[in-house]
Amino acid sequence: MSWTIIAAVVEPVVIPRSEHALTRRDIDSDALKVLYRLHEHDYVAYLVGGSVRDLLLDRHPKDFDIGTSAHPHQIKKLFRNCWIIGRRFRLAHVKFGTKTIEVATFRRLIDAAELAAEAEAAMAQPQEDAQPQDDAEMQDDMLPQGDVAFARRPRRRAEDHLIHRDNAYGTPEEDAFRRDFTVNALFYDIGTFSIIDYTGGLRDLEARV
Repeated sequence: MSWTIIAAVVEPVVIPRSEHALTRRDIDSDALKVLYRLHEHDYVAYLVGGSVRDLLLDRHPKDFDIGTSAHPHQIKKLFRNCWIIGRRFRLAHVKFGTKTIEVATFRRLIDAAELAAEAEAAMAQPQEDAQPQDDAEMQDDMLPQGDVAFARRPRRRAEDHLIHRDNAYGTPEEDAFRRDFTVNALFYDIGTFSIIDYTGGLRDLEARV
């Protein structure tokens, strides 16, 4: 099931380890390494999306993706084998040989009309009023190293504004409600071994929606 509304605050359904069949033996060993390290450094770390859905359906997932409260530059500090990819949507790829474990910071849904209006305003901003981005985290996470064109060209200012908005970090709940289908919004918490369902995905999974 899919939806087009943004969620209000909701309490998730939490299925404890004793009440579901998903075990760590089912999870890729390298994905477990990433989950454990994030958790050990006090970040929220969930197995997310299609991998949780497939494991609950007794299928072998093609990919094991991870959602976390850690920002891309924080993930990179934890893994020497990590590369940050993407300009409009920053993701961490942790490499194990030819295998890639994708790690994404929890994000929130952005209203398209609001985004378009703010981008237009950024392009219209007088050049002398623009300032280079001096936020250290933004430099690490959002912009290429040494990029100073932000203060020079309206088009670049608008583009950098969109990058910032596309990387609007959020809570696990907000991240769940931005996903395309409820069954892809299920989380497996490595800290408690429980399944977390904000959107009714378990009900839809049982109904094969």
